[in-house]
Amino acid sequence: MGFRFAALPVVSRRSVVGGIIGTLLTPLVATRARAQEGTPAATSTLGWADELVDDNGKLNVVTTVAPISSIARNVGGDRIDLHGIIPDGTNSHTFEPAPSDAKFLSQADIIIVNGLDLELPTMDLAEANLRDGAELVTLGDKTLAPDEYVYDFSFPQEGGHPNPHLWMNPMNAKRYAEIIADTLTTRDPANAGYYNENLSRYSAALDALDAAISAAVETVPQQNRKLLTYHDSWAYFAPRYGFVVIGAAQPSDFSEPSPQEVASLIDQIKAEHVPAVFGSEVFPSPVLEQIAKEAGATYIDQLRDDEPPGEPNAPEHTYLGMMIRDMDLMLPALGGDASAVTALSPADTYQQ
Repeated sequence: MGFRFAALPVVSRRSVVGGIIGTLLTPLVATRARAQEGTPAATSTLGWADELVDDNGKLNVVTTVAPISSIARNVGGDRIDLHGIIPDGTNSHTFEPAPSDAKFLSQADIIIVNGLDLELPTMDLAEANLRDGAELVTLGDKTLAPDEYVYDFSFPQEGGHPNPHLWMNPMNAKRYAEIIADTLTTRDPANAGYYNENLSRYSAALDALDAAISAAVETVPQQNRKLLTYHDSWAYFAPRYGFVVIGAAQPSDFSEPSPQEVASLIDQIKAEHVPAVFGSEVFPSPVLEQIAKEAGATYIDQLRDDEPPGEPNAPEHTYLGMMIRDMDLMLPALGGDASAVTALSPADTYQQ
């Protein structure tokens, strides 16, 4: 087809918290261990750069951002061919697919996107090249109702585009996995048992991640549970774990903040006694670094919302690995202990 390009002592406090963390996590860690029983420890991930071919007995699945690709891999395992369109670490809000991406989109049986206006150019190209019988699956609108969408600093309500970063809350990621499993089993009922077992394993891992983050956050002083970031991607994470997002430096048009906004942020950080501000791997910002310096806060510039750590096939190059790495950066900078989270495995959980 033709393609169209459309006040206790520190030691005592940690001891108490350590006991609490162990009590909270033991059942979930055991659940995940049972889910992975008999599965060799992963030394790599399949990633999401498969070539798409027909007539090999596998569904061709195309995804967009890396977290969604990782979730899809954990449900589909090695019984799908999976290709992610948006390169890791790319600004997905402004990403324009290349003409060559039309080829992958035209070969897909299923195209899975976040939706909520995150990947509009990619969705336009997908719809223009959708082959007969293929389907386009949006996740965000099937996970939250419109009255649950968040509008905030970088995504103001008057702009009409909700904050799309639902996956930064692991329970929303779990819902994404459920939607993907339902889609795969409907299209490929012969492998329904495999997909559902993978969903069970991955859900256990996400539940363990959720419990570990909750336990680790308890080690962060209450007054420090405030997030000031560059890119506003923590809107669905924060309320789940008792944080407040007090601001984001990046304006809604993804430019740098104005001098007046910079001065206001510095004043806010000082007034709120924020110990650390957080930049992004995808959006390096010398301006935010300067803001932190002038406000007397620590600057952490490596948080990720759509770029898993490590090389593309490394075992930590997963959604789980990304969240574990983020917590290892964030929580100590706010005066907490991330060990409950870093004790988890970042590896894929699907049956091999």
